[in-house]
Amino acid sequence: DMDGKTGASLKLTILNERGRVWTMVAGGGASVVYADTVADYGWGHELANYGEYSGAPSTEETFVYAKTLLSLMLRSKHPEGKFLIIGGGIANFTDVAATFTGLIQAFEHYAEEIKEHNIKIFIRRAGPNYLEGLRKVKAASEKLGLGVKVYGPETHITAVVPMALGLMAPLPEPDLSAPCGPPPRKLIDVPARVKAVAAQQKNGAAEAPGVFSPETTSIVYGLQHRAVQGMLDFDHMCKRKKPSVEALIFPFSGNHMEKFYWGTGEILVPVYTTTLEAIAKHPGVSVFINFASFRSVFETSIEAMKYPSMKTLAIIAEGVPERQTREIIKVAEAKGVKLIGPATVGGI
Repeated sequence: DMDGKTGASLKLTILNERGRVWTMVAGGGASVVYADTVADYGWGHELANYGEYSGAPSTEETFVYAKTLLSLMLRSKHPEGKFLIIGGGIANFTDVAATFTGLIQAFEHYAEEIKEHNIKIFIRRAGPNYLEGLRKVKAASEKLGLGVKVYGPETHITAVVPMALGLMAPLPEPDLSAPCGPPPRKLIDVPARVKAVAAQQKNGAAEAPGVFSPETTSIVYGLQHRAVQGMLDFDHMCKRKKPSVEALIFPFSGNHMEKFYWGTGEILVPVYTTTLEAIAKHPGVSVFINFASFRSVFETSIEAMKYPSMKTLAIIAEGVPERQTREIIKVAEAKGVKLIGPATVGGI
């Protein structure tokens, strides 16, 4: 009920009410990543719930969400205890400190029961005011005796999963007294193969299969003005010589041209009513970005992969049925198409 009365997204589905692994994840994409990671480590049968809290929920909304989740978690005991993984990526506009204040209130409400049920809690979060939020929740944990482990952006988004499940020793927690700023990181060792591909592309060699280059272009399914304009702005900022979007597909109007900005100038991008015509008139395109809703994304994705020129398919939609997702993956693997999604983070 609360999800329908707020601008935030507050979703919770129970998969196994007696499961030992519970998650409270910020963001639809992150919730998929955490659920998949739990399953990848062999704990899918113990995954109790699936859901998300995102879209800048208030302190009160987070409190009610966390309280509801904990109340469900505490309905049954397990002799070996349970795990609560509170995770998320780097928030764009959600105030982490505000949401964690609601989380702390829920911890205070169920502190004794949490200890009685031997629940191990691991947190990984970043975003606006994340450091303040982590400090608050760590202080509350010490006061309540909950033993919560907290991590920020210095820790990989899913690293808390194997730590929580006891598959690896917990990493040292970050210094929360340090000022907020980018986490220190070692430089990534770029494999020699990647360097070779980059050198080939710099020298004008043909694009390597499945590797994006400054020459890669796409077709966007759906009349997504804001997303496409964002992609073009990013292209121009990166000094691409030409836009990464060659055409759009929109079945509900006739063929026409749409105007977009390219830097300070303007360009016209053609819009077609069918995938067949769009690909026929733009044979050099290798990426298909599908903004269709979960109701029609299966059919449009399968159709796009019929064309040999399509080497990469990105599916934006969330909520794609598992059976259809499995079929899309099967077709993509058979045709050698790289698949991004379903539930990607966006067009750029």
